[in-house]
Amino acid sequence: MQQVIDYIEEHIKEDIKPEELAKLVGYSPYHFYRIFDKHIGYTIMDYVLKRKLQYALHGLAQGEKIIQIALEYGFETHSGFTKAFKKYFGSPPSLYRLHCPLSLPPKLDLFSLHVKKVGGIVMQPKIVQKPPFHIAGKTFESTYENVLYTRDAPAFWDQRIPPDEAIESTLYKALSPEKHGEYCINLSSTNLVDSFTYLFAVNFDQHIQLPAGLTTLHIPETTYAVFRTPLVPVQQFVSSIKGTWQYVLEDWLPQSLYEVDEASYDFEYYDEHCHDWVYEKIYMEIYLPIKEKSKE
Repeated sequence: MQQVIDYIEEHIKEDIKPEELAKLVGYSPYHFYRIFDKHIGYTIMDYVLKRKLQYALHGLAQGEKIIQIALEYGFETHSGFTKAFKKYFGSPPSLYRLHCPLSLPPKLDLFSLHVKKVGGIVMQPKIVQKPPFHIAGKTFESTYENVLYTRDAPAFWDQRIPPDEAIESTLYKALSPEKHGEYCINLSSTNLVDSFTYLFAVNFDQHIQLPAGLTTLHIPETTYAVFRTPLVPVQQFVSSIKGTWQYVLEDWLPQSLYEVDEASYDFEYYDEHCHDWVYEKIYMEIYLPIKEKSKE
């Protein structure tokens, strides 16, 4: 599969035929399609399309014309490219241009993703400028060595918040946020090396009286790289979150043109797409505060 992935990367601007990929690794087309779907998480042509669009993001970030990008990556028309782009990213390329990563997608190492137990392939993030906002929730204390950021202890809530603590329903009832979604953020000071303060929170309207026992936090205006974890069954959710964090910090970030903006908070965001009683496979989002690397 790595040989196939590498071939696609090397020929990303060409017309890639699945039969040729099957022949490349010595499988019948039928067997190859099944193996690829099982191990990669996409059908072969769906993956090729998504990877072409991932590379197209770089062209958008460089200011290239949309028709030029479309033709470069094998789309016959401007409208065909725009339709495929909108279906995948949720908005037309003209609007998404502001959210494109500056760097090319990093090379995919399937063995590394397997070792990290990511559960699939992590695609390029969306770059967003998020205005300041307030959240409120409950803090949880724990002894945990060398934890300075959320990314050092992902999926904390699933492992350490007592299962009989109905904190989620309590927060929604007390704060009535307009938008559904929970934030998990590490509040620990950099001076602390053996304790860990974790905030489980929702959006907070400051006009509402804050109930006793809850903590409020102001999140400053920040530029984020927003990553989605791969779609996985609930049994793999926590390991997928951990693996995605590892991929972001060990693979994506070093190869990107960004560095972590330590002046803000990184956080995990969970909305209705992680409700396993609704969806067969679930995902969440990781918000990593970023700034462009110094050119020195």
